[in-house]
Amino acid sequence: MRQISLHDTASGEVRPLVPRRQGHVGIYACGPTVYSRIHLGNARPFVVFSLMKRFLEHQGLDTTLVINVTDVNDKIYVAARVAGLPSAQLAAELTAAYVADTDALGIGRPDHEPLASQTMDEIVAYIQALIDSDHAYAVAYEAGEGAGEGTGSGEGVSEGQAPGEAAQDVFFRVRSDSQYGALSHRRIEDMNQGEGVEGSARKHDPLDFALWKARKADEDTWWPSPWGDGRPGWHIECSAMAETLLGAGLDIHGGGSDLIFPHHENEASQTRAARGRELADMWVHNGMIQATGEKMAKSVGNIAPLWEVIERYGQHAVVMYLISGHYRQPLAYSQSALQQAQANVSRIREAGRRLAPGPSPQALGVLRERFFDALADDFNTPEALSAVNAWIRAAADPAHGPDVGDEDLRLMLGVLGLEELLDASAEAPAEVHELVAQREQARMERDFAAADTLRERLAELGWEVRDGASGPTVVARD
Repeated sequence: MRQISLHDTASGEVRPLVPRRQGHVGIYACGPTVYSRIHLGNARPFVVFSLMKRFLEHQGLDTTLVINVTDVNDKIYVAARVAGLPSAQLAAELTAAYVADTDALGIGRPDHEPLASQTMDEIVAYIQALIDSDHAYAVAYEAGEGAGEGTGSGEGVSEGQAPGEAAQDVFFRVRSDSQYGALSHRRIEDMNQGEGVEGSARKHDPLDFALWKARKADEDTWWPSPWGDGRPGWHIECSAMAETLLGAGLDIHGGGSDLIFPHHENEASQTRAARGRELADMWVHNGMIQATGEKMAKSVGNIAPLWEVIERYGQHAVVMYLISGHYRQPLAYSQSALQQAQANVSRIREAGRRLAPGPSPQALGVLRERFFDALADDFNTPEALSAVNAWIRAAADPAHGPDVGDEDLRLMLGVLGLEELLDASAEAPAEVHELVAQREQARMERDFAAADTLRERLAELGWEVRDGASGPTVVARD
């Protein structure tokens, strides 16, 4: 098996992957907070870590991929109020939309997709462990800050304490962790948790961050805890979900580079404090997708919804675009970049039509090995794609004969989630054949306007008509 290396944010180095259990790798990647439909930038970590799992499994490593869904969060309450919906309903609807949108990429699903709302017992136990070890503290929630009325909803939600009953917030004691800042390489004096003024007067230190938030009057979901009704902070949710499914000391913790601080720094610190060990052996972060020089983000307002991009350019082109740059680098978003991805997909599909099923020439094996070597070296997908293109060019050499086998190409594309590009000869549905026949009739009657309209209709259905001496044929569009 090849030596596989990845860039570890904590050490700042490309390090060998050494699984804690021989032959097994656990990956936890932070998924979306479901307060709106996901955008193209949210899809990058989903694609990167899904394909990384495929590669690792090809290399003989049994890999478990966990990508969570944050369905309890301040932003969800705000979005629900704007939409006029219960927050639990909004979160459930947008979780379903997230699954549908990422399903449309056609690269499969993670092994586990835990929800914060379904991990409450583990979260509460984790917080209690931090309090017991004096790394966290509970403080009374001031009545003037809104604890009180509300209507509980959703599975596992408490009926709520009556107004006036004790309610507490719980904060993590940041300075109790002497290694705080090691992941993000920041000095503690330069940090800001980004929590605003909420609870700042009751924190022992402005750097401390919330583990548990007492119920507020305008929040319609809450859960019981030793500190009264409330809900968890964002950072503790991921620590609990990661450890529940993979345990502390998991092999790879991934996510976007915008999460390094404070989210991942806080996750790492919580685990050191509660468990006396690191949460992850390696921290692997993907770069942001940038539009007009800024990261693509809902808060910035420059988002491209994933479903719209797939609808416009096709699932394969979107995957091709997302792996066209090295995962650690920013990726520029533009129409021309996606059109180039479409062209690359078409080139591969066309090449596949010239191949025959079966083993590939032995002489092409060096390019196949170059492909896998590139992925073993910090998951270098641009270099891997270069090897694919070199293989396609070499396979077209007449020296290899007329029936070059597609086995190598199918193997490489399978790791990249693009194996369907070699299945373009799949039979078109009856509706498509009927439209082709109608178009051919219109052409015979010299009704070219009708023929063009039918061609456009076929394109909308995902099929391209090609006219030849033996009559029209249809192939799947990208």
